[in-house]
This record gives sequence, C-alpha cells and structure tokens, in this order.
Amino acid sequence: MDVHLILRRDGEIGPEVLLSRRAGPVYASGLWHLPSGHLDPDEDMVAAVIREALEETGVQIETDDVTAAVTVHHRPPTGSRSRIGVFFEVRRWSGQPRITEPDRCDGMDWYPLNSLPDPMVAYCRAGLDTYRAGLPAAVHFQQPHDAIEYSPDDADRTQLLAGPPAGEAELPYRLRLFAEQAIGRIAEASEVSWVRTGSRVWRLTAPGGGTWYLKRHRGAKFHGREVSAYRSWVPSLGPRAPRLVAADTDAQAVVVTALPGRPLHGMVLDPADEARIQHALGRLVRALHGSSPERPAEAATAADKIKRHLEGARPHLADGDEDLILALARSYADLPRPVLVPTHGDLQYRNVLIGDDGEPLLFDFERSEYNTATRDLVRLSDTWTGRPDLRKAFLDGYCLILTPEEELRLDCEAAFDAVSGIAYGTSHGDPEVTERGHRTLGRLHTIYRP
Repeated sequence: MDVHLILRRDGEIGPEVLLSRRAGPVYASGLWHLPSGHLDPDEDMVAAVIREALEETGVQIETDDVTAAVTVHHRPPTGSRSRIGVFFEVRRWSGQPRITEPDRCDGMDWYPLNSLPDPMVAYCRAGLDTYRAGLPAAVHFQQPHDAIEYSPDDADRTQLLAGPPAGEAELPYRLRLFAEQAIGRIAEASEVSWVRTGSRVWRLTAPGGGTWYLKRHRGAKFHGREVSAYRSWVPSLGPRAPRLVAADTDAQAVVVTALPGRPLHGMVLDPADEARIQHALGRLVRALHGSSPERPAEAATAADKIKRHLEGARPHLADGDEDLILALARSYADLPRPVLVPTHGDLQYRNVLIGDDGEPLLFDFERSEYNTATRDLVRLSDTWTGRPDLRKAFLDGYCLILTPEEELRLDCEAAFDAVSGIAYGTSHGDPEVTERGHRTLGRLHTIYRP
C-alpha cells in the first residue's frame, strides 16, 4: 500500500496542489509527484501520510484534518506486483512546505489542479485525474512497454470508477441499525448536514411521524465532548436543548430528540425582538455555565497555539494585525488565572433555534468543554458589533457585569479565535469564517489603537 498527500490550497485561478520533483537514485527521478510513501510495519495509513508529510515537506498535520479522497489500484510497467494507493486530501496544516530531503527532491511548488506540470509520474497523475473528476476510485494498470512518465497517449490506462448514484445514497447500514435499535423502525432518513463541518447529520422520521436526529461525528474527540455534555450539562437546560437518546462509541454517533423551532441563523428580526432573544439567550447560557462546579484553570499557554495559527493566517492578515495579536497574547499571559465553567464551545446564531414560544433553543454540543465563560461569548459577540443594545441585553439576561480583566480576557480570546478562523477559513475555502475573523480584528483595532 502507498499513501499520497494532496495538500490543497486556494490559488488565484482555482485550487492548487503541492508537488515535489524526485531527484537522485530513486524511482521516477526527475518527475513531479505528490508527497508519498509506503507504510511502516504496523503503521496505519493515516499515521503514514502524516509522517510522510512531515518527513518530505516539513508540515505538521492533525489527524482530524486528514480526509480520504481517492483510491487507485495501480500496476507499474516495471513488472512489479500491483499496489493500492490511497490519496488523502488535507486543507489545513501548520508550517510552510519546504524541501526537507534534498537528496531525494530538487524541486517543490504549488500547481493549479487544472494545469499540472510535465513531466509527472503517471501513477500520481491517475490519482489526481480521478480526484479532479470527483470520483472515489480508479484502476491504473500499465503495460510492460509503458513509460513511468505520464503521457496523454496513455490516458486510457486510467479506468475511473463511480460511487453510488447521486441523490440515492442511503443511511449507512451500521448507522441505520444503531438508530433503529434506539428509536424503532425508520420510515425516512434525510441528510441535513451543515455544509462546512466534517460531521454528518440525518433527520429521521418514524412511520408514526416522530422525528429525531442522527449525528455521526468527524472524530472521537468531538463525539466524546458531545456525549459528555448531553449526559452531564445539557439536562440543566430542560426542554430548551435536545435530549440524548443513544450513543455508539464505535460508530462515533448519537441519536438526539428534535427541537420544534426555526433557525436563528439568517432570520430577519426587529431590533427589539433581537434584543429580547439576546436577553433570553443570556439566561440560557448562564444556566449552562452553572450546570456543574467551576474548576481552576491551568497556567495560560496560548503562545504556542497562536504561533501555529499565525503561520497559516499570516499571508492573509492586514497591516498591524500580527502586532495586535501578539500584544494581546502577552496581555493574556499576564492576566490572573481564571476559573473554568461548562461551555457550549461554538455559541453563535447557527446553533440557536427560535422555539414555537419565541424563546431560544440551543443545540450542537460537539465543542463543549470546560473553558472560560468569556470564551463562550467570543463568537456570539460578533452579533454585538454596532449593536450595544444586544450586548447589554445578553449580559443583563446573564446577570453579568464584566470586570476590566474579563473585558480584556474577552478581547484576547476574540483575537485568538479570529486568527484561528482566518487560518482555517483560507485553507478550507470557508469565506464566512474568514470574514468573521477579519471583522473581529478590525473591531479590536478600534479599541487598541497605538
């Protein structure tokens, strides 16, 4: 088995991928190729592609940022046995790609996905052609007289394989079995996943008309956080949040009850109505924050995380942004150690419903954790920009008067979230998150002008 890394970013004329030119006494010397390699003994394929990325390009990749893209069954022209190549797409990483093995690589650069360079390894080109076609797999069996180098004349060596017909994909069997064990027979399952997250969500309807939601998390961390929150903190919110019906650790999935309401995200509200909702949301968040005892925080360690996010965001920052972020990081380190409370972790309008009674409801607890109370206000405070009445309404509902230290802590955490959002949004093609980060930094500049 081989693993191949499709490190992808957005370029001026479309998506770009990182390619390296092989050099020295290696297979396919002089040809362009994706960073790739073989598995070490007892190594899983995700660990292998992360290791190869670090060894060949110097970039660091988190497991949750690795997504399977394409599988190619390849037979080389050299008489070797056929191989399975798994191509992984990664859009988020830390560090700048560079040549780290000069004895095996003499060139590295970004190339538009629709304008790949010559000469290229035919095997690699087959994987990228399959990837560009949006298909999951291909067979690429070369003949003994074929060249290692890709040639348009050999394009028919790639047999593209389609996935399930679009619009006909059903709920995966294992998830259906889990859900039906929890709620009984399912009459209809409709996918309602949020387009930008790695989780998948289905609305389940029973023959009698009952409704639930099935969510498969993108990883063990998010699954564990959401299950823990539903079991320990969310019950304090009563009918204003879903109830956990069942959880499956192996499948990393949950079934929760449905909430009757309309999404607050995108809703056009009268200013007085929005202030009333903010006031009620303040009461709801206070109940969540008070659902378990406070904990003392460990020593602040924001420096390393900020440095990592800055590396990804730096090309997209405005003049003065980095100085502002670093100054706030220094101020943050000097603040007294805070207490931590149970938090939602992603408190913003898209995770709020307006119930039939006009009151807010909270859902999506996969980012819940013990954190500062101010950290839970960071994304919500984006709605307060230019609307001091909304800020006052929320804080009144929460019964909270922020001290100067808490105000500074909130601004610091907002800056950290902004740079993280810009790094994530620019590498994942998420303009909304990117723009929110720029708005936040612009607001902070008006507060902390030199």
